[in-house]
Amino acid sequence: MGILVKNLEKSFGQPPTRVLKNLSFEIKEGEFVAITGRSGSGKSTLLYTLSTLDPLTSGSIKLDGKEISKLENVELHQFRNLRMGFVFQFHYLLPELTCLENILVPARKTNRHEALEKTALGLMEDFEITHVKDKVPGKISGGERQRVAIARALLMKPKYLFADEPTGNLDSISSEKVLRIFERVNKKDKTTILMVTHDMGYAGRAGRRIGLVDGEIDFDRKRKT
Repeated sequence: MGILVKNLEKSFGQPPTRVLKNLSFEIKEGEFVAITGRSGSGKSTLLYTLSTLDPLTSGSIKLDGKEISKLENVELHQFRNLRMGFVFQFHYLLPELTCLENILVPARKTNRHEALEKTALGLMEDFEITHVKDKVPGKISGGERQRVAIARALLMKPKYLFADEPTGNLDSISSEKVLRIFERVNKKDKTTILMVTHDMGYAGRAGRRIGLVDGEIDFDRKRKT
């Protein structure tokens, strides 16, 4: 059913500063959408609000027909754990765990880590990081850490993947590997991807771009095929 946004507003502070201003749009299942804009345009705020990590101030966000502001905490956490994956500019891997153990962290919440170990190893093979499975994050490269973080985000086969500047700290070779992973899971698994990026080249790889200026939609267009 996708994501349906109507009259979304987000404000911070007192007196309130409007960061997102009356946004309305729809993201259909299986779309790969890049959210772009200058620093301060509201793109990361929009991503965090759509992904339920930040509450909205007013308006409506429906995920799969469910109004997220009306979900109880338990239902919201379950929805987030089972249907959403998150990738950030910083990997947020646990330094004391091996890379394989880090990937399996989401499965521990439902005591499925043993059952999903084969899936985790399969993701590591797909992302060319099997060689780091027994290493801790501090012993591998930045690009490898980010691919481990993506594998962790995809372990539970989420319907939605939210990525905030996922290539921001990576060199061009590692960034290209990350983008190819996104393109692959979007095409193969029909994962709906929302990616915030300041890089217009990477944004152009998405099927659709939403550009923000001062918290408002400047443009919303699909890639020409």
